[in-house]
Order: sequence, then C-alpha cells, then structure tokens
Amino acid sequence: MTTGSTYQAVTANRLRDGVTVYFTALGAWSTAIGDAAHAEDATDLLAAAAAQPLEAVGAYVIAVEKADRGLRPVGLREQIRAFGPTV
Repeated sequence: MTTGSTYQAVTANRLRDGVTVYFTALGAWSTAIGDAAHAEDATDLLAAAAAQPLEAVGAYVIAVEKADRGLRPVGLREQIRAFGPTV
C-alpha cells in the first residue's frame, strides 16, 4: 500500500558492470532502491551525483513513492530496473 506522495530519486548504471544503482543521502551509489535519497525536487541530488567520482553513468531523475516496504518506482520501466522482469 502506498501513501500517495510522489518524490524523486536519482538512478544510473554502475560503470564497472552496468548494474542499476541509486544515489544515497551519504553521497554514494547503492544497488538497493530502498537506500536512495529522495526529495520533492531531486535537482540538488542530481547535481551532487554528477559531482561524484566517475562510478556511475547516465544519471537521471525518477519518480518514486513511499510504500509499506520502502521506496518504489512509479513507472513500469523503473520497476523492472529495480526489481527485475515482470512475469
């Protein structure tokens, strides 16, 4: 169940192996969407991610919402990137 509030987070692909990663509040990248920093406007998060050493490529902002089990991407494409293919 979701709370209905939509936020933004920053995602990219890890340069080393192409794995989906999310920018955290600690200024690092994590493979877990639950670790992602989120805000109503992720412009500052995207700028902070871009200022990090080249660890991830193709960073962009995605819409996320708070769910019972943590953050969940809003769009189907991002849900597949976060949780794997649909069945």
